[in-house]
Amino acid sequence: MTTRATPPEFVDSQAVREYLLDLQQRIVAAFEVLDGKPFRADLWEKPAGALLGGGGLTRIIEGGELLERGGVGFSHVVGAKLPPSASAHRPEIAGRRFEAMGVSLVFHPRNPYVPTVHMNVRFFIAHPASGAARSSHHLSPLGEGAGGVGEPDVAASAADHQTGKPVWWFGGGMDLTPYYATEDDARHFHATCKRALAPFGADKHPRFKKWCDEYFYIKHRNEPRGIGGVFFDDFNELDFDSSFAMMRAVGDAFLDAYVPIVERHRSRDYGPREREFQAYRRGRYVEFNLVLDRGTLFGLQSGGRTESILMSLPPVVHWKYDWLPEPGSAEDRLYTDFLRPRDWV
Repeated sequence: MTTRATPPEFVDSQAVREYLLDLQQRIVAAFEVLDGKPFRADLWEKPAGALLGGGGLTRIIEGGELLERGGVGFSHVVGAKLPPSASAHRPEIAGRRFEAMGVSLVFHPRNPYVPTVHMNVRFFIAHPASGAARSSHHLSPLGEGAGGVGEPDVAASAADHQTGKPVWWFGGGMDLTPYYATEDDARHFHATCKRALAPFGADKHPRFKKWCDEYFYIKHRNEPRGIGGVFFDDFNELDFDSSFAMMRAVGDAFLDAYVPIVERHRSRDYGPREREFQAYRRGRYVEFNLVLDRGTLFGLQSGGRTESILMSLPPVVHWKYDWLPEPGSAEDRLYTDFLRPRDWV
């Protein structure tokens, strides 16, 4: 009796790439309507001989009516060999050819009552050691605000390496960083994330919410960056099609999660006090990105494109020495009621 080998799972990286480019375009188109100002398109490519091949498409807006600064970046890394930092704890994938692609955005609205938001979805694949990466696309790595694929962090088995199977995973999530927060905004944002993940198992939302709360935590300040959302990485628990569908569900949920909040607050009156507090709190965003964010650090350390990596940073930021909000003020309420993990839904 002949035993047939199980055929290898088909990993369609081209379908992932096409989805990511479409997602980028849909989000940009929606916010061009909301803002009234077009996004600049910056198609770029790493020079020949660079450490990592590839490039990306950066869509950026500055000085808009709604967005003081916003970026939606697509990137696609094509590497001939995984760097040691990516395989130090996974020797079984050392030396493999790899691809990593993602879409990431950060929007810094002008009105302090509209929260800053970050969203990222990404895919990584290490090809079999005996085979070449099939992609011939010329695209590259970015940080959190511009397609941050992050540092490759793959749980692979020695068996996969020995049998020539590709090692792949998905990652992504979104999180909200308000300055003047409301309960309705927080509940809506978290409820939208929960609905997006519901078809993939009841465990996914609580796991990924906790992961988000823990990841976007500013350790040296002992405070969260914002009110969280969802975050997942190294995800290959389901088969490829189902894992890809989960990543798409998160990306597709972004506009539903954020646009109603924008429309609720974009016309609210504000003055110098609110702008000053917004600029102060933006400093926390900068500190997290430059000190703690894995995608930003990996992008800078691996020779990524600096302009695209750092486009996630806000345009106006202030730091004050040992500043504390007035007790009982609207600014104080952000700390007492929102900057702590809560079960919003």
